[in-house]
Amino acid sequence: MRTSKTFSIKDSAKFKDRLFSWGSRFQDVVWLDSNEGDSKTGEYEAILAVEAFTAIKTDHVDAFDKLKEYQETTADWIFGYLSYDLKNDVEDLFSMNHDGLEFPDLYFFQPQKIFFIKGEMVECQYLRMVDDEIDADFQEIMETPEEIHSESSSLVVKSRISKEEYLEKVTVMLEHIHRGDIYEANFCQEFYAENVNIEARDIYKSLNQISTPPFAAYLKLENYHLISASPERYLKKKGKQLLSQPIKGTARRSENPEEDLRIAKELASDPKEQSENVMIVDLVRNDLSRIAEKGSVQVDELCKVYSFRQVHQLISTVKARLAEGIPAVEALRTSFPMGSMTGAPKISAMKIIEKLEESRRGLYSGAVGYFTPEADFDFNVVIRSILYNSSNKYLSFSVGGAITAKSDPQKEYEECLLKARAMREVLSNLN
Repeated sequence: MRTSKTFSIKDSAKFKDRLFSWGSRFQDVVWLDSNEGDSKTGEYEAILAVEAFTAIKTDHVDAFDKLKEYQETTADWIFGYLSYDLKNDVEDLFSMNHDGLEFPDLYFFQPQKIFFIKGEMVECQYLRMVDDEIDADFQEIMETPEEIHSESSSLVVKSRISKEEYLEKVTVMLEHIHRGDIYEANFCQEFYAENVNIEARDIYKSLNQISTPPFAAYLKLENYHLISASPERYLKKKGKQLLSQPIKGTARRSENPEEDLRIAKELASDPKEQSENVMIVDLVRNDLSRIAEKGSVQVDELCKVYSFRQVHQLISTVKARLAEGIPAVEALRTSFPMGSMTGAPKISAMKIIEKLEESRRGLYSGAVGYFTPEADFDFNVVIRSILYNSSNKYLSFSVGGAITAKSDPQKEYEECLLKARAMREVLSNLN
C-alpha cells in the first residue's frame, strides 16, 4: 500500500526546518516534534504527515466506535486529534459552555505522504498512487528556505473570566472538596482574541523555539489550527505495552543556577504537589487496570522532576500490558479524558468542571497523535497550546491547574499565569 524510501541528511536540524516549511503549505498537516527530548520512549525525532487520502470528522456521538471502524478499515497510518468533549461519548455527560473555536470533536486523516526523521536519516512513506513524487519532493524540500515569514495582525488577548471570578470559582471548587464530592479537579480558564489574522506556522516555530517540549505539535486540518508546546504524553501503545506519563506539579525556572536547583528540590519535596501527582497516578492506574493484563499495571517513576525551559514539572510514569482481545481504540476510550486534566473521582470531577468553567475545552486538554498500521499509537496531552480557527478568526489558549484541599486560590491563579507565559510571549511579539 505504501512505498518507502530512505535518504541520509547531514544536518537534521536544518532539514527539520526545511521539511516543516515545505509541509506547512498543505491543507492537511500534522507535524510532531520531540525536540530530541523523548529519546527513551519516542520512536522518531519528528514526523510530518500531509495530504489527506481519506479522513473522518465527527462530533462526540459514537465517536470512538467510528474511530475504531476507521482505524481498522484503513489499517494504515492515521493522524489526528481527540477533543476533551469526547467525554460525552464515554460517559453520560454534556458540554454547554461557550465555544468560540467550533472545532469538530474528532478529526483523523490518512496521509498520502509521511516523513520520519531519526538521527541522520529520513524515511519517506508514500501511498503507491503518489510514490513517483518521492524524489522530486525530497529535492524540493532540500531547496526550501528554512525560514518563511508571513504577516500576522496584532491582537488583543482577553480573559474569559476575571481574576476575581477565578478566585471565586476555585473557592467553590474547594467547597466541593471539603464536602467530599471530589478529592481533586483540574480547573481551567480561557484567554482569547477575536477577528485575528495570523500565520499559525510562524507562531508554532516561535513557541517551539522558546519551549522545546518533548511533545510539540503543529496541526492544520482545513481551517482548524493547533500550535502546541506540550510537555506531556497521554498514552502510548507499542505491541502490548502501554505507557502513560501524567504531569501534576509545576514550579518556575530561574536564570540563577543555584536558585533554579533549589526551586526544583522544593518542588520534589512539596507535599501539596506530590499529593496532586499521586492522586492522578492512582486514577491512571485504575483506568489502565480495566483493559490491562491482571497484575501488569506498575509505576516506574513517581513524582520525578523534569525541567523544561519555562517550568519544572513533576512527572510520573505508569506502564501496563494490554489484555488479549482489547482493540487499540478501546485502550483510549477506557482512559479518556486523561486523568491529569480531569480529577478524582473522574466523573464527579468532570461534572463540577463543566459547571464552573465558562468555556468549552474542545481540543484543549484533548490529545494529538497517530496510529500505525499495526494498531500501535502515541498521543500527547494538548496543553501549553494555542488554538485558531482561520474561518471565524477566533484564537484561544487555556491554562489550568489541579485544585486539592491544600490549594490556595491566589497561588493557583499565579500558576496559571506562569503556564500562560510562553503563549503570551509569542503572541505579544505580533504587536
